[in-house]
Amino acid sequence: MSSDRTLSPELTESSELRKDKPVFTRVLIKLSGEALIGDQGSGVDPLVMDDIADQIIDIHNLGVEVAIVVGGGNIIRGVAVSAAGLDRVSGDYMGMLATVINALALQNALETRGVYTRVLSAISMAAVAEPFIRRRAIRHLEKRRIVIFAAGTGNPYFSTDTAAALRAMEIRAQVILKATKVDGVYDSDPIVNKDAQFFKELTYLQVLERGLKVMDATAISLCMDHQLPIVVFNLKKRGNIRRAILGEKIGSFIRA
Repeated sequence: MSSDRTLSPELTESSELRKDKPVFTRVLIKLSGEALIGDQGSGVDPLVMDDIADQIIDIHNLGVEVAIVVGGGNIIRGVAVSAAGLDRVSGDYMGMLATVINALALQNALETRGVYTRVLSAISMAAVAEPFIRRRAIRHLEKRRIVIFAAGTGNPYFSTDTAAALRAMEIRAQVILKATKVDGVYDSDPIVNKDAQFFKELTYLQVLERGLKVMDATAISLCMDHQLPIVVFNLKKRGNIRRAILGEKIGSFIRA
């Protein structure tokens, strides 16, 4: 699959780029459920959702085809509930359903701004979402619709990070934009450790060997096998999605 994907361009300084000229034309954005919480503690903060929707529409207006994988950690995390004694498979399916809730909330925020979207779910639920079909997803993107992938891969034991890597390859995205609460990849939690080391660039192998918590090992391995670059950046800094699309050197860049 990697052989017929357009090779991703190098990220360069913004001064070398033509104004408002995207270096990526089809992207997959990975949003964690925790990114939607804001200051509420749980659930979806409407102000955060509005800000995310505005940023996504901003790059969509540049002509970029946008797909999104959203997590469900703001509602429930399958790993966490299984650690508390619930069956792991049941917990993971509960987590998948939480991602559908977030996908519908994001869809509403986007469509109230006049942008057509489609939610594609890996678990069949025809009343609220289309089933995931690869060719249909690509066709939606070609028709300038924003596509939101929900319910992970549809299988337990796989995270939404793995779903993001898988979907990105299936739709032939040029990059995964991993939106986080910090500026990029560190060797430890920068919120807890003020001396945490920041990494501007990393290889896939370095992420795996150092056990860095960027995405889970399965997701990183998939990206490595198919040479799919990852940009990790701070979603809280307004305009960062646009900066990543324009090729500015923000956050951390992971590649071969």
